Amino acid sequence: MATQVAGDVHPLVQRTEERRQSASAELDAKQRSKLGQFFTPAPVADFIASLVRLPAGGTVRLLDPGAGAGSLTASVVARCIKERPDLALSLVACEVDPGVHSALRATLEDCVKAGAATGTHVEYELVGGDFIEWATTETTLLGTPLEKFDVVIMNPPYRKLARSSRERQSVEATATETSNLYSAFLALGVTLLAPGGHLAAITPRSFANGAYFRNFRKFFLGNMHLDRLHVFESRRTVFADTDVLQENVIFTAARQVSGDRPAVTVSTSAGYTDPLRERVVAYEEIVHPGDAEFFIHISAEDSDTELAAALAALPASLSETSLEVSTGRVVDFRSKEALRQDPEDGAAPLIYPLHMRDGRVTWPVQGAKKCNAIMLDDSTRKMTFPPGYYVVVKRLSSKEEKRRVVASVYDPACSPDSRIGFENHVNVFHEGGDGLASELAHGLCLWLNSTLLDQLVRRFNGHTQINVTDLRNLRYPNREQLVALGREWNSGPLPDQEMIDKLVEKHVRNPVIGAQ
Repeated sequence: MATQVAGDVHPLVQRTEERRQSASAELDAKQRSKLGQFFTPAPVADFIASLVRLPAGGTVRLLDPGAGAGSLTASVVARCIKERPDLALSLVACEVDPGVHSALRATLEDCVKAGAATGTHVEYELVGGDFIEWATTETTLLGTPLEKFDVVIMNPPYRKLARSSRERQSVEATATETSNLYSAFLALGVTLLAPGGHLAAITPRSFANGAYFRNFRKFFLGNMHLDRLHVFESRRTVFADTDVLQENVIFTAARQVSGDRPAVTVSTSAGYTDPLRERVVAYEEIVHPGDAEFFIHISAEDSDTELAAALAALPASLSETSLEVSTGRVVDFRSKEALRQDPEDGAAPLIYPLHMRDGRVTWPVQGAKKCNAIMLDDSTRKMTFPPGYYVVVKRLSSKEEKRRVVASVYDPACSPDSRIGFENHVNVFHEGGDGLASELAHGLCLWLNSTLLDQLVRRFNGHTQINVTDLRNLRYPNREQLVALGREWNSGPLPDQEMIDKLVEKHVRNPVIGAQ
């Protein structure tokens, strides 16, 4: 479908864009980081506004939390002026930064004037304070709750919330437990939507998977129906003038009034003005029925249908392979006194991501910035594993790495009779706390480094962190297939990508397809 992300710019939007650029240039870098806010460029604001589902008539109540210079609000108003001048608009824009209030008020006044010029009634309220405090405590003068909104449109701030923070506790009391400011804004946006109301947002993609956002996903998907998902191919596209490399997703969702789950439109594009590639998929392809983690799978290409089928056809869950995966037990800053720069008597190897090279763990690494060993005593022994083969996965892969999952085999030959410590920045596959058979470990490592596995992970993972929840939620080849893979590689460096994929095709995909 050859639609476009951006088209002709309305004068109201153009004037707002000039305010946005000016306000963004004046914002101190430390203040930007503290607030976690990056203002929405006009092309993105117009695209998001184009996805909003407008009511059939009457007055539209619109909420813009974290409004910045008012770009999203202006784009919705411009669209209504052009397409739906019969609607009246009642705007509420929240912005905590006083330094942006003059630009935001100028935009809201501009919206009123632009509407009046075409016969569209526009009124507004500027809430100059903290959105979370306002949304969780504000009432009308009569002591009744805030009137619900027909539309919530947002580019929320991004910042981690401490467990003891006022914001986190307020949102949990009102909606759900959440660990980030952007998901807190989304959760409160849900509570402020009228039944059938529509939410449109651009946020980091990280909420789609992982344990940190599980409670939020359960709350959000239990109250909302996702109807549109859009991703840009490049991390640099959306906030190009602020050097933000966060992988973002644009999505819309409706406040549920029934249990129906209509199909979802999923799209992708290279940039603002490039043609969209879009497809309509069953809701069950986005959120798998019975998934206790509520992962959101973003299937942007037709080839993802084949991937979904390949995932479903894989024969085993992780538990069915009798394997387990855990986060490394050694948190180095909590065990400083036990760490050693180099191996010594009474110390066990300590494995960091820096020890992972070409599919194998290389230990020790002389001159490394991190320590190579941990002294064993009563307190540290329980953090370590017995001798054996293990498969180690980086929890954080760099943006430059080609694969989301980067795995290596730990060979006990590194230190034959010693226990092993795995640092908290790696995940480790084991079998009931013990090591794996050599062929099983090597086969699992090949599977984790395959292109097929990488493609499957990218369907739900929009960032470079791989948690144990992600790894547990995948499906796997069975043990026999993993062992057969491992027999093809039991020494030397990791085979190249082409060879890995050929081996996976031979031992995993062909048996899977043949069994269907």
